[in-house]
Amino acid sequence: MKIIGTEIKANEISLKREDYQKELLRKIEGIKEKVREGGGKKAIEKHKAKGKLTARERIAKLIDNPNEFYELSTLAAFGMYEEFGGAPSSGTVYGIGKIHNRLCVIVANDATVKAGAWFPITAKKNLRAQEIAMENRLPIIYLVDSAGVFLPLQDEIFPDKEHFGRIFRNNAKMSSMGIPQIAAIMGPCVAGGAYLPIMSDEALIVEGEGSVFLAGAHLVKAAIGEVIDNESLGGARVQSNISGVTDYIMKNDEECIEQIRNLVSKFGDFPKAGFNRIQATPPKFDPKEIYSLLPEDTIKPYDMYELIARIVDNSEIDEYKAGYGKTVITAYARIDGWAVGIVANQRSIVKTEKGEMQIGGVIYSDSADKATRFIMNCNQKKIPLLFLQDVTGFMVGSKAEHGGIIKDGAKMVNAVANSVVPKITIIVGNSFGAGNYAMCGKAYDPRFIFAYPNAKISVMGGNQASSVLLDIKLKQEEKSGHKFSEEEKQKLLNDILKSYDEKSNPVYASARLWIDEIIDPAKTRDWISICLEVANQNPEIPKFNPGVIQV
Repeated sequence: MKIIGTEIKANEISLKREDYQKELLRKIEGIKEKVREGGGKKAIEKHKAKGKLTARERIAKLIDNPNEFYELSTLAAFGMYEEFGGAPSSGTVYGIGKIHNRLCVIVANDATVKAGAWFPITAKKNLRAQEIAMENRLPIIYLVDSAGVFLPLQDEIFPDKEHFGRIFRNNAKMSSMGIPQIAAIMGPCVAGGAYLPIMSDEALIVEGEGSVFLAGAHLVKAAIGEVIDNESLGGARVQSNISGVTDYIMKNDEECIEQIRNLVSKFGDFPKAGFNRIQATPPKFDPKEIYSLLPEDTIKPYDMYELIARIVDNSEIDEYKAGYGKTVITAYARIDGWAVGIVANQRSIVKTEKGEMQIGGVIYSDSADKATRFIMNCNQKKIPLLFLQDVTGFMVGSKAEHGGIIKDGAKMVNAVANSVVPKITIIVGNSFGAGNYAMCGKAYDPRFIFAYPNAKISVMGGNQASSVLLDIKLKQEEKSGHKFSEEEKQKLLNDILKSYDEKSNPVYASARLWIDEIIDPAKTRDWISICLEVANQNPEIPKFNPGVIQV
């Protein structure tokens, strides 16, 4: 193994970079703090007046250590549904935590946000939580407190394959897979949503607050003329002692949470995948120095080896084909003791053995060829893959085309698509075009995908895209006889660039669940380690069969 990395000496450039990255992180954390307020102070006070805990308070009491909850999709729905007053965190909180030292997915409705009603993105978020539980064979705990579908948008959440009904289909599938599911009804549970807790293995209900029925009192009166109150219709005692729908009656939130912990404490052990892990060793360099490595402008170069040196144990790697295809780094390493295979874009300009210059961040035929072989090796050896994305795309031009860049790119995409070992992706900087696909973007089923605060996710860079869009706009307007002055052209270009940059921002991506979370670069090791521990819970790894490989 070789030790990589060099000491970073404080200078004007490194300090400027550090300040810039910390400011980005501060802004992201500020947005997250605001989002964690849910429906706001008044809504929280009203909620607590009923003797109820908030969604995040419930989770904090449920898990072993409140400081070790890995919340995901915190910014879901950020900037969306503004015409309805917004939906902070899409009215649902979910993530991964330990209950009696057992990893679990925990999903909690936030009733301070529109009474916990489901928006379209809420359904997508809940489906992602179930997907994580299914892919990694994790028990899942539902803390239910929801008024059901947000009716003004029912057409966008009800009928399609990836809409509300898929939740209950997944309940059934998880049950057949042997994945434990526990649901606590801690507030309303209405209409189709009533199936979620009742299709779980066991359902608890809080007396006086929890209720479950297919139709509430108002709808019952409108439908059949029967006059009845909600408690008599589907309250805790009715559904537990008369209908037998629920299994445990709880006095309050605290007792309910303690009962869930008791149930989980008695789970048996399940087989593991058996990924290799030894005693962890910290990197030789402080992970916080990653702030000083990343340039303010994501187009500018930097040395990816230096970043890797601040993530891997003892800053050591076994590099595969070190002198070939240098714009992609492929190496075996350990992160918090876990063995991993790293595929990372080198952002520095490199030279081939023949002395040809290659641009950092670009995938060439040789680097695609190398990455393909390395990915196949990791599948052969049952080693999880970590993709560190900072890619501007594949090489273009006559030389690249004549050299078969499409063929070599297809080979790499094939290997990524058919890889069966767990994949974790972190978007360190740029994630442009087909490079996003080859480096295991969201469409390629990474178990988890994260982004740094400075990440850019789009079909191409902002400057190139805005230039193309401006040209299209000018030609459209010129057909109608409108001539633009240079000043008008510049204003239009600036407007296009601003809009494009906003939509390539990681906050925009996180709001739409294109990534699982925006993470602090200094905590990269922690996130990778918990993801590998989660992935290790699923022992079922299919046979690797890449199909037809382009040669």
